[in-house]
Amino acid sequence: MEAVEFFLRRAEASRQLNAFTEVFAEEALQRASALDKKRKDGNPTGKLHGVVVGIKDVICYKGHKVTAASHILQGFTATYNATAVQKLLDEDAIILGACNCDEFAMGSSNENSYYGKTLNALNESLVPGGSSGGSAVAVQAGLCMVSLGSDTGGSVRQPADFCGIVGLKPSYGSISRYGLIAYGSSFDQIGIFANNIPDTALVLEVISGKDEFDSTAADREVPAYSNVVTETPKKLRIGYFEEALHHPGLDKEMSGSISSYIKDLSKLGHEVAPVHFGLIDYIVPAYYVLTTAEASSNLSRYDGVRFGYRSQKPGLDLTEFYKESRSEGFGKEVKRRILLGTFVLSAGYFDAYFTQAQKVRKKLLDKTRQIFNDFDVILLPTVPSTAFKIGEKTGDPIAMYLADIYTVYANLVGIPAISIPLFKHSNGMPFGLQAMTNQFCELSLLQLANQLLAQ
Repeated sequence: MEAVEFFLRRAEASRQLNAFTEVFAEEALQRASALDKKRKDGNPTGKLHGVVVGIKDVICYKGHKVTAASHILQGFTATYNATAVQKLLDEDAIILGACNCDEFAMGSSNENSYYGKTLNALNESLVPGGSSGGSAVAVQAGLCMVSLGSDTGGSVRQPADFCGIVGLKPSYGSISRYGLIAYGSSFDQIGIFANNIPDTALVLEVISGKDEFDSTAADREVPAYSNVVTETPKKLRIGYFEEALHHPGLDKEMSGSISSYIKDLSKLGHEVAPVHFGLIDYIVPAYYVLTTAEASSNLSRYDGVRFGYRSQKPGLDLTEFYKESRSEGFGKEVKRRILLGTFVLSAGYFDAYFTQAQKVRKKLLDKTRQIFNDFDVILLPTVPSTAFKIGEKTGDPIAMYLADIYTVYANLVGIPAISIPLFKHSNGMPFGLQAMTNQFCELSLLQLANQLLAQ
């Protein structure tokens, strides 16, 4: 009970950060009281007994509003629990609130929310990153112990980097997507924010695994991550993309710090070598063609007929009603991506854009398999710069999209990736190192991350 009261006081005192779209104060206190009684009565407790969690406002929690930070879902109440949420509750976690995000998880700065922008707790004039900015700030500012976000192209790792915390995107299929509002279905994955690796590992252990409600969830035994994550990893073959470290878009100070750090990893007993990767400039274009195409399809269900916002303009026929409801309900960035996705799927442009992007994705998959024949881990920067000023990139969507240059690769090929908070820039803001392993090799990824943070 005392823990929940503490976090509720912090959340109230930090309302200006706008990390939550809703806080479930009364319910969280009731659940804490029930869990206290359960423990005092000597009943078995779950792995997450009393752990206070925030969940991104795109993850369903039965009986609670889930809006994807969009006007078009304002007031909509979830009718079931997402599988990840149910697994948290089954292990005695307490869900404190729904975290703010970019509308429908589309954004890199958390400035696209219908409920207003989220602020970076380290410097409130800067963005926290996106789209899971609220989930990142909730952990960064000590408003909860851990939080869940979603990562379609970096939406967990980028805000984790900007906020100076741990952000993990597991392999595609590690965690069920049942109950996660879809953006790009072949890219989306629920991810985890935490202050350290053991907490990350424990939450991953709890919420991973097969699910009869999601055919893309992998039918694999979930390792006991929490029991072995602090063990020193075996000697790893670590590769890094020289093209990424020397890319003109990467901040020079960050490039220098990361390059020096990577070269020193051999002192930990690992084998470190550069990897030639000539596809880096194709990653962002392929990603935005494919994800906007999937978004165009996924978001077609929001039409104002069965649920959510509907236009109140009188005298509309059905087609006009659809147009008005969607025009009034969706924000500018969501509409931009729907239009782009509809364009690349149209008859005259499908082969020129969508088909070509799928070919790039296949080349990336083939190249990734080759790399992991020779290496255990790939290292990259997480982002090209530290957190930028609020409003700095809102007028230039291309500049905003290019902020994803180092993160979207893992989503295109379905591998796990983590942002590890290791550095501090001369401007006072944190930045991290991104590590990736082969699909379903989260254990070695977490062990390496834990080793690096312990140095």
